Amino acid sequence: MNLSLRAALASIVGLTATGALLFWPAGTFDYWQGWALIAVMLVLTVPYTVYLGRKQPDVLRRRLRAGPTAESRGVQRLAVFGLQASTLAVFAVGGLDRRHGWTHVPTWLCVVGLGLAGVGLGVAIVVVLQNSWAAATVEIQAGQQVVATGLYTVVRHPMYSGAVAMMLGLPVGLGSYWAYLPAAGALLALIVRIGDEERMLVRDLPGYPEYRSTVRYRLVPYLW
Repeated sequence: MNLSLRAALASIVGLTATGALLFWPAGTFDYWQGWALIAVMLVLTVPYTVYLGRKQPDVLRRRLRAGPTAESRGVQRLAVFGLQASTLAVFAVGGLDRRHGWTHVPTWLCVVGLGLAGVGLGVAIVVVLQNSWAAATVEIQAGQQVVATGLYTVVRHPMYSGAVAMMLGLPVGLGSYWAYLPAAGALLALIVRIGDEERMLVRDLPGYPEYRSTVRYRLVPYLW
């Protein structure tokens, strides 16, 4: 299948699934936080996907190969499954909270949360543009080299830092404090993924041990 068509279909499926997980549990389309999240995703991901398709098709191809079954390592399969399931649960719990009114998040905090989620997604996009080796799976590519510029001078896994920002912002962005429960599961899955990935990179990627000694923090500067 044509790469652009594959990317378009993946985007349509992803947005449709997100909408279903938001609005079906909510029991209504009158859920402005859900619409705002979809708008943020569209604004950020469509230009990025079009750019990759035209300028860096190999990177886009690697990004489309994703999910637990695409991983070659058992730990990574479990981590990706946990991460994806937890993220989907954040959407569903947000929708259920909208339906049942479990929590009441101020509008200004919803806007801040959606903004933080957008920043996190934007960081992940910038990382892919800065690192042409960035794939959706944990593996060493032929000829891969350590990237130690851009956001990689701040932390060793800036894409996952973007994911953390998203998980911190999404629950309140969707108007639900309860959604932090599945978000915590996503953060735990990220920690497991990073630990296993680091072991592989130290062992298999030339120059990574030296890079690790230079950039001390994995995910959050001055914390971890």
